[in-house]
Amino acid sequence: MQVIRIHETGSPGVLRCEEIDPPVIRPDQVLVRIKATAINHLDIWIRKGIPKVPLPMILGSDAAGTIAEVGSAVHGWNVGNDVVLQPAVSCGRCESCLKGRDNFCAHYEIRGEQVNGFNAEYVAVSPADMIPKPPSIAYEEAAAIPLAFMTAWEMLIRKAQLQPGQTVLIWGAGSGVGSSALQIAKLCGAYIIATAGSKTKLKQAKALGAHHVIHHYEHDVSAEVKKITNRRGVDVVVEHVGQATWNQSLKCLAKGGKLVTCGATTGYDVKIDLRFLFFKQHQILGSTMGSRGDLHQIIKLVEHGHFKGIVDRIFPFDQVANAHQYVEDKHHFGKVVLIPNSQFSS
Repeated sequence: MQVIRIHETGSPGVLRCEEIDPPVIRPDQVLVRIKATAINHLDIWIRKGIPKVPLPMILGSDAAGTIAEVGSAVHGWNVGNDVVLQPAVSCGRCESCLKGRDNFCAHYEIRGEQVNGFNAEYVAVSPADMIPKPPSIAYEEAAAIPLAFMTAWEMLIRKAQLQPGQTVLIWGAGSGVGSSALQIAKLCGAYIIATAGSKTKLKQAKALGAHHVIHHYEHDVSAEVKKITNRRGVDVVVEHVGQATWNQSLKCLAKGGKLVTCGATTGYDVKIDLRFLFFKQHQILGSTMGSRGDLHQIIKLVEHGHFKGIVDRIFPFDQVANAHQYVEDKHHFGKVVLIPNSQFSS
């Protein structure tokens, strides 16, 4: 079978599209034929060696496909069932897992980082790693949903507890997390200010539901936010950029506002003046991924037309280096999807 994996870290040139034997499933597993798998910025970091991972590593945290084989101890699933795959695994036995907060599990592992991912023609998974794919959602769209939407859902619903009528600032609306957060904020009835780095992306953010958009390369975002909010600031900032936007994010917060962060794309070393933190009663919330159960609700909301997986462009497996470069160059709005060569038609 065809896989995408790295044997060393570095530029997109280290990505290899190669043939290996398909996995042999255990009695308690199923074999899924991957129809589509999406790129996340996590894949870029892993490819570059941040963090260090065991090599070789098959990349990819998101995927959708069809069950090709069912283990003898598996019940309730059949060959031919269409599924969306969970982007992470956990022990399933600890207190956090049993409470439905598996992203707090001490043994939590993200596919394509700590364990092999979904950039493959076939994968062996546990039934707990799958949820049914609704017929109305294409494989490509389904693959664009899990990691980004789970991350954004955890940030806005679980951590920030966004309420109707609150004002939210979303950095980088063209990213997977940004475009997902925008849709979640819209469903919550929030007033949305979104940033993007091109006029085209600003238009796309408006079309997706943003009330105001700011070109973050051409304008002082905090100054613009103060104008838009009559100097009040926003209730929630969705921060996933890191060092380059950190100070601006803090300046954008209203009294009692919440900054929720899930990433450090531009760097992790930031500073904070504690006097402003306690005087303005701000909250800074760290967030990683989301619970497996929340993906079920997210997929239902996609099925009912409230959310959509934004697919910017589709590449075959053997063009994965071009796909990574496309993402690194920030050309995309939403997600870039990969299709195994055997199933790709241009």
